[in-house]
This record gives sequence, C-alpha cells and structure tokens, in this order.
Amino acid sequence: MIRTHRRKKATRHHGRNMGTSGHGSRKQHRSAGNRGGRGMAGSGKRADHKKTLITKLYGNDYFGKQGITSRKTIRDTRQRINIEQIEKNLEKYGKKTTKGWEINLAKYKILGKGDVKEKLIITAKEASASAIEKVKKAGGEIIIKEIKVMQTPLVEYNKKDKKK
Repeated sequence: MIRTHRRKKATRHHGRNMGTSGHGSRKQHRSAGNRGGRGMAGSGKRADHKKTLITKLYGNDYFGKQGITSRKTIRDTRQRINIEQIEKNLEKYGKKTTKGWEINLAKYKILGKGDVKEKLIITAKEASASAIEKVKKAGGEIIIKEIKVMQTPLVEYNKKDKKK
C-alpha cells in the first residue's frame, strides 16, 4: 500500500518536547540570530564569521577596494598595437593593394616594437615616433587622424565677491 499524502514534519511533531519540531531547545529555531543574521550579514567589518563561505562563493575579490577611487581619475582607455603584431597578421588587419598593405586601425595607437619588412599604409588614431620612423624606412606611411580638442571656457573669478 502506497501512502499518497504525508503530513508535514512540523504538524507531526506537535506536543513532543513542547513543540520544538525536532530542533532541540525552543530557542534554537527562533529567528535569524540562530543563523548569524539574514543574508550577507556578518560578512564584513567586525567578526568576519562568514568570510570563508564568501571567499568560496565569490572569490577573494569580494573584499577590499577595487577600481577607481576618485571620480576625477580618468582611465587611459586607448587601444594599442605594436608594429610586430600588425606585421605577423597582415591579412587580418588589412588588404594588399598596388601601393602596399592598406591597414585601417582608426581606434588604435601604433607602437614601435618589432621590425617592418612590408610597405604599410596605416590609418591610426595615434602613433609613436619610433613606429612612424620604422614604417617610413620600409617605404610606407602612417596617416594620423586629427582630434579636435574642445577647450572649456575659463570662469572669471571676482576678488570683490571673495571679500564678502
């Protein structure tokens, strides 16, 4: 005979040991204090008593400072590429024409590590002096797109206002 419905454990344990439902003393199964707080409580500053659990779940990067500490700090997000890398992967970056290899790297700064054997015509955002020199030696050129720099208007400051 298969039992189709079974009462929940809590209802089956009424009256046994003053209604503790298998949790020992009544005070042991009350609230979040028994669990050491709700959620991520106890994971930080004071006792670190959940630190091992958190490092296991989220890794060591969970604790401590990360990233930019000041809003004024501007990260250098320019993409950079060496001539050496371009030379190795010419088919990936450009196409061969009668003039030479035409390569469009408009978002990159070209750096001068490596040697240039092919004639390269590179369109780039920026380039180092050594990169330009090496490409010119091989008979190519680097075309740099000019970036317009917007100047912020200077706010005049009145000395009379400061005295008030």
